[in-house]
Amino acid sequence: MSKPVQIAPAEALLLASLITPTAQGIASRILARAAGGSVTLFAFDAGQGLTEHTSPFDALVLVLEGALTLTIGGAPTAATPGTIVLMPAGVPHAVEAPGPARMLLIMLLDRRDAPPA
Repeated sequence: MSKPVQIAPAEALLLASLITPTAQGIASRILARAAGGSVTLFAFDAGQGLTEHTSPFDALVLVLEGALTLTIGGAPTAATPGTIVLMPAGVPHAVEAPGPARMLLIMLLDRRDAPPA
């Protein structure tokens, strides 16, 4: 079983120092994970992205650096540093980074909608 928190406790950490961008690729690092969701840091190189998919989790995207185009239910949404975008559970979505970008992804499972254990 993985550790629920992947970063040191009671320490102020610079998000940029927690991930190393990959040339022509995508880097990701899980910062915390629990039954109800996770927090993941992403770094995209120019022209990279995540292909369309769905998730049982509501996802909050916080753009840290660069710009992203989030396509949610077929509609594109431009997101820039300091913005937050909700990608609802069960709705197809994709992420595109026209230039280098970083985002924090917070995934939240509504336990009221989860199947019984």
